[in-house]
Amino acid sequence: MARHPDRPKFFDYLDALVENFIPLSGDRVFAEDCAIIGGLGRFMDQTVVVMGQQKGHDTETRIKHNFGMAKPEGYRKAKRLMELADQFKLPVISFVDTAGAYPGIEAEERGQAEAIAKCIETCLKIKVPLISIVIGEGGSGGAIAIAAANAVLMLEHSIYSVISPEGCASILWRSASKAPEAAEAQRLTAQDLHKLGIIDKIIPEPVGGAHRFKSDIAKQVKEEIGKTLRPLLNLDGDKLLSLRREKFINMGNKTL
Repeated sequence: MARHPDRPKFFDYLDALVENFIPLSGDRVFAEDCAIIGGLGRFMDQTVVVMGQQKGHDTETRIKHNFGMAKPEGYRKAKRLMELADQFKLPVISFVDTAGAYPGIEAEERGQAEAIAKCIETCLKIKVPLISIVIGEGGSGGAIAIAAANAVLMLEHSIYSVISPEGCASILWRSASKAPEAAEAQRLTAQDLHKLGIIDKIIPEPVGGAHRFKSDIAKQVKEEIGKTLRPLLNLDGDKLLSLRREKFINMGNKTL
């Protein structure tokens, strides 16, 4: 269900939740990456920096957005936007929906690992509220690059893992056909991740999945982001920074 072709994408939430969106393009180093879209907008009368991974709805848009798999310039753009938010004291909201960072040769040649690492580092050093929502797939470093947040929310039927089940199965069993077994072992569901303390809240989906009632799930996501953001706005930068770092340092202490 996390991969359902009709599942709401980043643009669906952007249109429903954010007013007066102004996209900011390019990484100021190499190029514009359409897999990650970001910019300024108004969320519940609060100016925010919003960004997300856009997979696309049809063949043309999926190719344009590279199926939501960003290259180094995409992560450098995300880093630039977070630094901009920090400079002007604006909250950051990120929407995660990617199978992982783009694994092509040209991405590696341009420093994919370094770009992701710097993006994560930026998440962990900005002194403004940072909220991330996993709306579909949260795959590998490509997801955590924009999800090392004060609060990580997940839609009920989304997944979040260090590698796709197919990739995991290919490494462990030399066969992607073992993906179901890999998925079970990975504990990648919202329910398991909440028990482990990896995410902070599960957002319920309508019966049958988010794609059945897109307007309803958009309202639910808006309400949950608002509830999460309000208390964070009352904290100073140093407190936000320390809480975010402690959150990730303490991960791994819980067991199922």
